[in-house]
Amino acid sequence: MRRIGVLTSGGDAPGMNAAIRTVVRIAADRGVATSGVYRGYQGLMDGDIRPLDIRDVGGFITRGGTLLGSARAAGFRTPEGRQIALDQMQAHGLDGLIVIGGNGSQSGALAMHELGVPTIGVASTIDNDLAEVDTSIGVDTALNTALEMVDRLRDTASSHHRAFVVEVMGRKSGYLALMTGLSSGAELILTPEEPVTMEEAIQSLHAAYKANKSHFIVIAAEGSELRAIDLAAELDKSNEYEARLSVLGHVQRGGPPLAFDRLLATRSAAAAVDAIVNGKSGLMAGLVRGRIDLVPSELAIKPVVKVPRDLCRLAEILAM
Repeated sequence: MRRIGVLTSGGDAPGMNAAIRTVVRIAADRGVATSGVYRGYQGLMDGDIRPLDIRDVGGFITRGGTLLGSARAAGFRTPEGRQIALDQMQAHGLDGLIVIGGNGSQSGALAMHELGVPTIGVASTIDNDLAEVDTSIGVDTALNTALEMVDRLRDTASSHHRAFVVEVMGRKSGYLALMTGLSSGAELILTPEEPVTMEEAIQSLHAAYKANKSHFIVIAAEGSELRAIDLAAELDKSNEYEARLSVLGHVQRGGPPLAFDRLLATRSAAAAVDAIVNGKSGLMAGLVRGRIDLVPSELAIKPVVKVPRDLCRLAEILAM
């Protein structure tokens, strides 16, 4: 193997740049050149591919987002689009591909593997919705960002005797919501996996008021059945607390990665490069039961639930 390509796809996550840096430098150490594929699979189809050397990625480890960029690529989902991507790889002398991203990105990596392209994935998504891995690059930083925001909101909520419904990201997964709610001491957590009705939410509000709480904090996953905006409007009808909605949105994706994500990105990407150099393909590198390992891509993209019922019950008890 003489040259590999590295791309980031899907939503950006803190630590992606640390993974890119590692790919380039570990590959160079193994005698393999690297090219960056800009704008994900769309860039792969467009031939937006440029060589990267070890100096090009200097300082990447501290940067949030992805300096290679990302973009939607509907055309890549078609056989014709994937063939165009394959042709571009051959035209740019790429013998293999490292894909850093989440569920959709790893589905694309599997598709390239099935076309005969040596492909290794690196688990990276703040949604933490990849199967087989404990946690993905970006999750820890996104969680701590959300936690900081909730802590700040609690200060003003307590000052004004308010209820705050805080919507966090996570797509169809409630992992970020559960962990944010549990670590912030929220009174109520809404996730797609453990639905809460409007009536149950109102009851929780009444219980908090009767317990003389100065605030009422709800952490809502963006994919929850009970929508954050609807709940905030209903809670505001109460005479017990004034209610406000706060959507954290994409602020959770940005900012420098924390130490855990820098280390996870570095170790996972190093394992991915070694795997592809040693002739492996159709695998994804990530944290598996506490250690960096490789799992089949076809298993990594299967539906998974990472919202344990026992932790949901624990959060309910602690919210008293």
